[in-house]
Amino acid sequence: MATTRRPLIAGNWKMNLDHLQSIAFVQKLAWALKDKKFHEQEVEVTVFPPFTDLRSVQTLINADNLPVGLGAQDLSPHDEGAHTGDIPGVFLKALDCSYVVVGHSERRADHHEDDSHVAAKVVAALRHGLIPIVCVGETSEDLERYGASKIPVDQLAAVLAEIPQGSEFVVAYEPVWAIGSGQAATPDQAEDVCKALRETIREHHGDEAADSTRVLYGGSVKSTNIAGFMKRDNIDGALVGGASLDVDEFVAIARFPHHVSLD
Repeated sequence: MATTRRPLIAGNWKMNLDHLQSIAFVQKLAWALKDKKFHEQEVEVTVFPPFTDLRSVQTLINADNLPVGLGAQDLSPHDEGAHTGDIPGVFLKALDCSYVVVGHSERRADHHEDDSHVAAKVVAALRHGLIPIVCVGETSEDLERYGASKIPVDQLAAVLAEIPQGSEFVVAYEPVWAIGSGQAATPDQAEDVCKALRETIREHHGDEAADSTRVLYGGSVKSTNIAGFMKRDNIDGALVGGASLDVDEFVAIARFPHHVSLD
């Protein structure tokens, strides 16, 4: 992993924890990070609560200056108007969100978001100064038919074609067949796809963007396998699902440099 890319460990809570539970969780997370002598200069830790939790978590992080970043799980491609249930990027920015997840496989499947819709959301995020975490990944059927990298590369290329040079974004490779299954991709499998994704960035946006953009792996990430992923040159962190709801496990993942040094 290039030393110029600060690792990012992102905790996607999905549809879990109400606003009261989120306060207790983030307090416990901050205490645990401090207790384990976590160094935020080495690794960036960010949580992605449900929309209803964002204000509570923002207030807590700001009041106590906690070493935890804040992001949202989705946003609307629209900025305002008659779009019931949508949340625009300007609202998220007002809540001090730094990041927003875009194109997660669950959004693509449950809400039928195609590549053009995902690209529009990425454009909206950038328009409001949010850093989009662009999720890409293949299903088991895609894997069998096309191999591991074709679908993720095509999904990313559709986004890159719509955003200007110099845009800051993060890519998260999440093989759909690994999410929530307990069966993660091997570090070598993940590295091969992440390398292909980085080369796709290089092809569309040049060397500087390719070398500086962080590419994460997601899909059954645990404290017992994070070190293997983080040893690979093209993997710069993890988008963590279920394990991010367990404070001790999430902290152990965030402290992956300790595991890497021991291996």
